[in-house]
Amino acid sequence: MLTWPDLTSRPREAPDATLPYGDDPLQVVDLWRPAGIGPHPTVLMVHGGCWQTAIADRRLMDWAAADLRAHGLAVWNIDYRGVDRAGGGYPGTFRDVAAAADALLAHAAAYALDTARIVALGHSAGGHLALWLAARHRLPPDSPLRDPDPLAIARVVCLGGLPDLEAVAASPDNGCGTDVVARLVGDRFADTSIPHLLPLNVPQTLVNGREDRIVPYRFATDYVARARAAGDAVDLHTVPATGHVELIAPGTPAWATVRTLVLAAFARDPA
Repeated sequence: MLTWPDLTSRPREAPDATLPYGDDPLQVVDLWRPAGIGPHPTVLMVHGGCWQTAIADRRLMDWAAADLRAHGLAVWNIDYRGVDRAGGGYPGTFRDVAAAADALLAHAAAYALDTARIVALGHSAGGHLALWLAARHRLPPDSPLRDPDPLAIARVVCLGGLPDLEAVAASPDNGCGTDVVARLVGDRFADTSIPHLLPLNVPQTLVNGREDRIVPYRFATDYVARARAAGDAVDLHTVPATGHVELIAPGTPAWATVRTLVLAAFARDPA
């Protein structure tokens, strides 16, 4: 199994632009733009880190973003304030993620980004947030997070994700711990935990390592069963002999699977 230093010690490429969507240093997006005129099919990328900035920020996704750029995709790699930063938690973390996603629309024309076919890709806690972005049209009317016109997402690709916050809070064997959910949302699950928002009416692809020691495999199978029962189109790709890091590490069989699925999503979900 790969460790985090196995990934982070690699040479790192640079994004094409870093764009603010707010005043906080974490309220920024890195844009990775491929060569060519465009419009470019665009991946909305959300990093993990157990919803904590001290564990990870958007730079953890640099290698994955560079690889997708090399394969002709633009990447809108967002950052946000975690629960360990002023303004993070509920509602700040969710408002950051939403604002970062919606900022794509403001910059799309300048960078030739195709907003009619957005695929959201999230890893770990970012998998939860990517699914949540696709679920914003399903938020309860009284939710302070509700937006009347959120960015439309064509498909979500969730890598080793944590979609069910209540399951995370009740599972001491998950690598994020159980107390982080209370710090993130308290008991506000109705507008933050994905099972409460089903059906999303957005196709979803889950990719999980069978030997993932951070996100128990049952999180994927349990969520898929609930989402399918609600009527959503969801598929699960299980990668054997694979942990958590490999899912975002170019050069691994897991990342080869992810890249193939992302490229296929644009062909399968045309505008």
